[in-house]
Amino acid sequence: MTQSPIILSEHPLIRAFNMDCIEFMAGLPDKVYELACVDPPYGIHASKGTGAYSRAYIGNVDRKWDDEIPPKEYFIALENISWNQIIWGGNYFHLPHSRGWICWYKTNQIKGRDFSEFELAYTSFNCPARHFECKPFLRNGIRIHPTQKPVVLYRWVLTHYAKPGQRILDTHGGSFSSAIACSHEGYDMDIIEIDREYFDAACERFERETCQQKLFPVVK
Repeated sequence: MTQSPIILSEHPLIRAFNMDCIEFMAGLPDKVYELACVDPPYGIHASKGTGAYSRAYIGNVDRKWDDEIPPKEYFIALENISWNQIIWGGNYFHLPHSRGWICWYKTNQIKGRDFSEFELAYTSFNCPARHFECKPFLRNGIRIHPTQKPVVLYRWVLTHYAKPGQRILDTHGGSFSSAIACSHEGYDMDIIEIDREYFDAACERFERETCQQKLFPVVK
């Protein structure tokens, strides 16, 4: 049963759900979203931190959400409810062949780093592979999640893979970077995060980083 959402924004409409994403998808009709842009667990224990810069914890530090990859039913449901999919960490999963991969290159300007130089995202688009370059975090930026991705990365994804008026889904909201990007770019989104502490912190982050924009909402 789908829980009542928190409305983060009305224009565009961005709704946040604190629940299990498989339960959420089970109640939806086919192809209700034009694009699912998701960052599911890779099964590499990132919940314990993947590098010195990313050890961002809230409350309970004994989380196990990245101990295993999602079950097969997750990927089946994701394909059923969306026309197209962008799946970060696609190289960790058994997915269909694609030529439209995305490479996020984290630049070579960070000394002493102990994390991967790039991440890959599978896409269902029949298009040439693309790459985007940006640092994984801003100097003195606030991090609330170990796998937090930059808002600018999601804004680039929306610019290149979404079309105006489309409805976006994110099943593993984390820090809500994708929702902030949708707010800036004017896309409706449903975003899900099962962990209550991360959910609350991400909602606060969304409010903090979009409060000025609410004075001048996106006109679609």
